[in-house]
Amino acid sequence: MFGSHLSVAGGLHNALIEAHEKKMDCVQVFTKNQRQWKTKPLTDEQITLWQKHRKQTDIHSVVSHDSYLINLASPDPVARDKSIALFREELLRCETLDIPLLVTHPGAHMKEGEEAGLKQIIASLDEVHRDLPGLKTITCLETTAGQGTSLGWRFEHLQVILQGCHAPARLAVCLDTAHMFAAGYDMTSQKGTQAMIQELDQLVGLDQVRAIHLNDSKIERGGRVDRHEHIGHGHIAKVAFEWLLSEPAFGDIPKILETAKSPSPNGEPWDLVNLKTLRQMQKRGFKKRNEAKSQKKG
Repeated sequence: MFGSHLSVAGGLHNALIEAHEKKMDCVQVFTKNQRQWKTKPLTDEQITLWQKHRKQTDIHSVVSHDSYLINLASPDPVARDKSIALFREELLRCETLDIPLLVTHPGAHMKEGEEAGLKQIIASLDEVHRDLPGLKTITCLETTAGQGTSLGWRFEHLQVILQGCHAPARLAVCLDTAHMFAAGYDMTSQKGTQAMIQELDQLVGLDQVRAIHLNDSKIERGGRVDRHEHIGHGHIAKVAFEWLLSEPAFGDIPKILETAKSPSPNGEPWDLVNLKTLRQMQKRGFKKRNEAKSQKKG
């Protein structure tokens, strides 16, 4: 299930139309301006158009990404309260639009230390869950590159949050390939990728992964900087994508591109080029897994 983060310029429903035209299986959107604290409420017209085109395009697998301004780990009470208020709004907008997954960066501890930051994230999520009981939208904690004081760059961080929250069923995980690589996870070989997936399973559980952001990395392994590159044009090994994309536990979850939208050298939209590459990689991954199974049986 492959798709991309698409623009909602001119209306939220335009992302659905573009995804359908480009033969995508899923899509990720912002439901509001991601760089503003305040936003206008969704109008009846926006909601109606969204629902109409959701049916017409038959794209039911939709992911939203929340505002980059939100920091649920902030030690500043004012900043934390603003973040919680905006996060509540993001969840409610997803609920109104029947978007099942909301991706969020866990937060940054702002030099207060990882332990303090993780406790603050748990407290913030618990507060939101108490205030908004019964919502269907699941919050997906995204793996980060570990830039600055960002949390979520180790699987252990996600484990602590998932185990610490009082409503873990309302939480899941979104992997980002570029972020994991920049954070230091070994995606330079099949063996390294297998080890990474095994560690993820042991600490978090593969069943907790509900979405994947598929990006190559401009930054070398362990660089701790978030810089996306087109698939196959960065430092992540192609075999790493093959193995990740063919992992059975990830078969039916949305896999979203977050790469630049400029035209490729041959004039074709980069999204289409990257999607074609990813589908080929997935096929090769399935073939390698089947061959490995056959060798074991033999």
